[in-house]
Amino acid sequence: MTTGTRFARYINPILDALRDLGGSARPREVYDWVASHLGVTDIERGVENQSGASRFENDVAWARFYLVRAGFVDSSKRGVWSLSERGRSTGVFSNPQIQKLLRQVQARAPLEESPTAAPEARGVEESEQAPPADLPVVSGPVGGGYRDQVLEIMRQLPPSGFEQLCQRIMRESGFQQVKVTGRSGDGGIDGVGVLQINPFVTFKVLFQSKRYAGPVSAAQVRDFRGAMMGRADKGLMITTGTFTADAQAEAVRDGVPPIELVDGQGLVSLLEQLELGLTPRRTFSVDPRFFDEFGTTR
Repeated sequence: MTTGTRFARYINPILDALRDLGGSARPREVYDWVASHLGVTDIERGVENQSGASRFENDVAWARFYLVRAGFVDSSKRGVWSLSERGRSTGVFSNPQIQKLLRQVQARAPLEESPTAAPEARGVEESEQAPPADLPVVSGPVGGGYRDQVLEIMRQLPPSGFEQLCQRIMRESGFQQVKVTGRSGDGGIDGVGVLQINPFVTFKVLFQSKRYAGPVSAAQVRDFRGAMMGRADKGLMITTGTFTADAQAEAVRDGVPPIELVDGQGLVSLLEQLELGLTPRRTFSVDPRFFDEFGTTR
């Protein structure tokens, strides 16, 4: 690598980390993965730059920033790093390809608007500042009946794809260490995550994802609870379908670990709140009463 591209060494490891972690991850998970696979010691991770931040983590953040601008990693308002479609299909970058990526990103706005933002532009070995914020999401048209449309799309996903989607949603919703573990003979458990309520209260949560068009029964809720007994504090069932009334009652039955239920409509609502797969669009409705006073002759 040439001078001023210290962070570029993390371009490939970030992509590798996200692939290995299921396509998305919290920053801390990426830092830990990269450090482990590159042999970065705790002492090296503790070295600070002039702003007091970890130099290692700041360099990784700069590499991720370039990957976002180049379209290989998606931006996120909630801090989750995820591979874009382009990132999922790309291979390992050679050194010349990395240099080309850096030059292409630096040639575009808004870096041109703030030339001192990028380490390359300043000709220094690494940045002493955090990378700029992600670009805002560009709004676009959303077709009618989008709820039915997005539910149908999710129902057509392969089982592993839907599990990874649930993993992404959980990460965006604040879960940590979310892993997809789905395998036969595991009682239908598809993964596990950790939800920290506050510094003193943390829950281990097992989840199950079902790509259904119909309802999930009480028996299926009981089977899931049986598989999770003694292994987690709470359960989470996510479906593109619905839950029967008996299933809803079974989920909160007294004397047993509770199971949170997210049906298809709730799942779409989560996608709306998190702006995942759904682009918000501002619109207006006409208020005829406002114009009434202008319709009379004076």
